[in-house]
Amino acid sequence: MSLDLYLQQEPETSDEACRECGHVRPVTRTPEVYDANITHNLGGMAEAAGLYEVLWFPENQPQPFTAGQLAVVLERGIADMKADPEKYRKHDAPNGWGIYDDFLPWLERLLVACKQYPNTFVRASR
Repeated sequence: MSLDLYLQQEPETSDEACRECGHVRPVTRTPEVYDANITHNLGGMAEAAGLYEVLWFPENQPQPFTAGQLAVVLERGIADMKADPEKYRKHDAPNGWGIYDDFLPWLERLLVACKQYPNTFVRASR
């Protein structure tokens, strides 16, 4: 099991014609500017860093939940994880699938994307 996290732009609607009959209908797409995947084994570590709810359940945040808002929470969580790595390493998965040394860089890459696209919306698939 894993978490897929997406940063998405506003939905765009355009008219598209059917290739077979030519019938025109509106089609809505939500462009993604960033996506990332991480194991559910990191849920306990994310919870300890105050990141579980915003990452795994962004739809439960006040809506719309933007990447800019997520960035604020990520900065706090990342800073705490860097200040006390051993507190978080105790949550490493025994099988090696979900460890601090993988999660922290994943969070840092996500933070960069959130700052680059602060007005996008956060969506998760579990």
